[in-house]
Amino acid sequence: MFNINYMSLNFTNSMNSSIMVILPCDERSIVMEQTKSLELQNMNRITFILFWTGLVVLCSLYATIPLLPVFASTFNLTANQAAWAGSIFSIFFAAGCLFVGVLSDRYGRKNVMIVGLVCFSFVTFLVGLSNNYSSLLVLRAIQGVAAATFSPVALTYVGMMYPQAKRVTTIGIISSGFLIAGIVGQLVSSFLESVFNWNAVFLILSVIYFITTILLIIILPNDEIIEGNNNFLAVIKKFKIPFTQKKLILCNMIAIMILLSFVGMYTALGNYLNTSYGFNDQEIFYVRAAGIAGMILSPFTGKFVQRFGMKKVLISGLISSIIGLLVMGLIQQLWLMIIMSILFVCGIAVVVPSMLSLVGQFGGNEKGIATSIYTFILFIGASIGPLLATWILKTGMLTLPFIVFGCILATGLLITIAIFSAEKKTSMAQINSQSFDA
Repeated sequence: MFNINYMSLNFTNSMNSSIMVILPCDERSIVMEQTKSLELQNMNRITFILFWTGLVVLCSLYATIPLLPVFASTFNLTANQAAWAGSIFSIFFAAGCLFVGVLSDRYGRKNVMIVGLVCFSFVTFLVGLSNNYSSLLVLRAIQGVAAATFSPVALTYVGMMYPQAKRVTTIGIISSGFLIAGIVGQLVSSFLESVFNWNAVFLILSVIYFITTILLIIILPNDEIIEGNNNFLAVIKKFKIPFTQKKLILCNMIAIMILLSFVGMYTALGNYLNTSYGFNDQEIFYVRAAGIAGMILSPFTGKFVQRFGMKKVLISGLISSIIGLLVMGLIQQLWLMIIMSILFVCGIAVVVPSMLSLVGQFGGNEKGIATSIYTFILFIGASIGPLLATWILKTGMLTLPFIVFGCILATGLLITIAIFSAEKKTSMAQINSQSFDA
């Protein structure tokens, strides 16, 4: 991304003191491998803390889904107004993802994650103290920006610090944490609100974030800080690159559909279960919990790609999600809807890391910019999801959102086919044979 002449590395000796060394770029690969070997002796522990942090941070995005009726009654809001509590977080989270890459290159990925999480913990605590909806929305926006300092930076951290052979599995594990948050965030929020109140959801989460920040400081090795051309305006100019390449444009079109359908489906599902079956919060809690079973495929996506190829994995994931949504919309049998919601999640769990890999491959030398834009658009979709779901529900047709989201993903399927059809046979063979590397 940058014109790099030198790089700095932190070495840790046996006495735990740090030495800053500036090295020419032509020695980068040798020294980096030595540093990785030194710093990643406890790789499983590092992978777990990255997975855990991604899970709990993204819980704040999804925590408001079961709280929307509570906000509506507490602050005397319409359903659409209440939905902004989730959407505004997603919008500012997405915007933050555009710029944290520049900050992490300049100040180091670990440093950016730590400072960001400290701010995130504090703002989350303030959200729990909100006594009016306007202040809640402002704080949720700030919370979204602070949350953006972890997710995309963590993926870049893995790409730079982990040996190539370990990146596929690690990125799959971290991605599964992001997705599991979509279920766990709702479950934790529902439980805490039912036992205490909605304020307790954010107060308790803030404590979890503070403890997690301390663990990151202790466990995570320092990464290299690259010295080079970090001119902000020069980097901004490169943001047009993903919008000038057809393949990346098509990938970004798919991106907006993924979390839009995911968040929108769960927004509509809670409403449907309450209205049609009289489910209380506890019963809706159990249905949402079943979706966790669908997340188990995400860590294995890399192996699926190696064995079956990127095209087959992506198309299979999208087809699974489409079938799940359409059956939920057309056949109103409770047991079948629960099974189909799990099938839908299975598909999304495979599509998210696969698309992230594909964007990285198509981005080439500018994969950082391409991934930032992709992440931005992905979470813009997450912000639109609850708004679109509540708008469709105004028709009085409680299962219509499932059909609409299924049709949206069907459009994404056609775009996916177009992406691979446009590729030359040689490029296709290369993409299908590569294990994905974010």
